Amino acid sequence: MLSYVLRQVLFAIPALFGVTVVVFGLMKAVPGDVVTNLVGLQGNVSAERLVELRRMFGLDLPVHVQFGQWLSAAVQGDLGSSLRTGRPIVGDLALRFPVTLELTLLGLLIALVLAVPLGIVAALWRGKVVDYAVSLFALLGLSIPGFFLGILLILLFSLRLEWLPPAGYVPFTESPVENLRHMLLPSVSLGLILAAAATRIMRSSMLEVLGRDYVRTARAKGLAKSTVILRHALRNALNPVITVVGLQFGALLGGAVIIEQVFALPGVGRFALEGINLRDYPVVQGSVLLISVAFIAVNVLVDTVYSLVDPRIRYA
Repeated sequence: MLSYVLRQVLFAIPALFGVTVVVFGLMKAVPGDVVTNLVGLQGNVSAERLVELRRMFGLDLPVHVQFGQWLSAAVQGDLGSSLRTGRPIVGDLALRFPVTLELTLLGLLIALVLAVPLGIVAALWRGKVVDYAVSLFALLGLSIPGFFLGILLILLFSLRLEWLPPAGYVPFTESPVENLRHMLLPSVSLGLILAAAATRIMRSSMLEVLGRDYVRTARAKGLAKSTVILRHALRNALNPVITVVGLQFGALLGGAVIIEQVFALPGVGRFALEGINLRDYPVVQGSVLLISVAFIAVNVLVDTVYSLVDPRIRYA
């Protein structure tokens, strides 16, 4: 297992390099730069001043030189400073990443809490009203964009019922209750999309497992129905769900960009979006690199969980 994890880490290095190259190239392809955004619509800035500002930010250097300087510093753990604020990006990411991680984990938890029991119920009552209701839930979850669902939740639970705050963030260390109140709507907006996909996978996997010989044998032995479902069927039916969750974790991180903007959460996604709008290249590069590392780490973790859920799986 250890050798497998080490191989995955080594394979991740060229993937991370490719991501940084693509993102850097796309940012450079967008018209304008941070100097243009800082100057804005002011017409009294001379061409000499613009050249001086670009030289100060290092934007006058060739693109490959700029990327090489950034990459050399990043390998040493220095992601540079924001071109707009001058603050170290590592410090900003350290403050913002816990917010994004909490949002993603809560969304993942909500997805699993909904998907696993709903998938089991739909499989056990296949072709019944419950099955159709679960299928309708899955269809709606896949059809409604997360940001639109978030707006609907704000309109209902914040503006109409006034149960939950519409935006903002309170650290868990300051007030756990207020933290959960502020994170509930964003987490539901993010998690329902994954819940819909995972519910369909769970239903299909459970139907397949329930028809296996070992499940019929367990029933023939007179075991309780709950024992057959939870101990024999569920454990073997979870593997496809774990696969979907691992692959969709990156989608959750990507979806957090919009959700954080809708609910005004100070996370990495919103930080990256601000960097894109302001052409703050180091901010975008650092944010994307952190999200990419998190995505790869989760996929390695998912492969490890496989062997715990299903002892037949072993990695050489």
